[in-house]
Amino acid sequence: MKIASFNINGIKARVNALQDWLKEAEPDVAILQEIKSVDENFPREIFEDMGYNVETHGQKSFNGVALLSKLPLEDVTRGLTGAEGAGRDGADDEEARYIEATVVGDKGAIRICGLYLPNGNPVDLDGDGAPVPGSKYDFKLKWFDRLTARAQELLAEEQPFLMAGDYNLIPQPEDAKRPEAWKEDALFRPESRAKFRKLMNLGLTDALRVRNGAPDTYTFWDYQAGAFQKNDGIRIDHFLLSPQAADLLTDCQIDAYTRAKDKPSDHVPIWVDLDL
Repeated sequence: MKIASFNINGIKARVNALQDWLKEAEPDVAILQEIKSVDENFPREIFEDMGYNVETHGQKSFNGVALLSKLPLEDVTRGLTGAEGAGRDGADDEEARYIEATVVGDKGAIRICGLYLPNGNPVDLDGDGAPVPGSKYDFKLKWFDRLTARAQELLAEEQPFLMAGDYNLIPQPEDAKRPEAWKEDALFRPESRAKFRKLMNLGLTDALRVRNGAPDTYTFWDYQAGAFQKNDGIRIDHFLLSPQAADLLTDCQIDAYTRAKDKPSDHVPIWVDLDL
């Protein structure tokens, strides 16, 4: 089963590019971020005509996530609760950033968690250089805690699952062409990276680093200053797999070629192949 993640940076602007990539890559499941569309305006018929089931969790002009699947999407839920939450109805979410569903393959089922983690910039600091509570950065860190709480719930169920999407997080210096340029950015600050390590240390696997250790491997390049041509990129789109899902992993790659297409997103797709 081929499962892909793609921050498309606006479905209205990228609908043709998305169709082209789906035809070329033929993923069984595509996890989308930044659709920037309310549910009723998402062009679902286009993708249904391509054989995909469509589930969205949209928001006007900002954020928004979606699942496209050639297989039925079961038990679909939208939104994360607070870290101590008892349900997953999205009541604690003011922003559309998370969607879950179960997909059943020939050999078993997997829970797919699609996410668009907050960027967190600007980082407001106090006089001692510490982040100020209540800022956008604080929201990012608390969202990480909620994601970690959900991962703990899923791990307790001992079912295969993956958490994939735009994490807005550079894990290590080697995940940026110029790590020094990101030192004080919310994507690379030590507090952000510590939250990511806490999530990983639950026992999750970074699929790309298991299957592809190549240097200068990125998923995002800014539109400015010829960043893609210089390969001045960062790796912020990730597939994290539960132990049961990691056992099924056969490949993980990045479709960097899409960044050179007409009207591209600033992100490119990343995908895994699972023995399902």
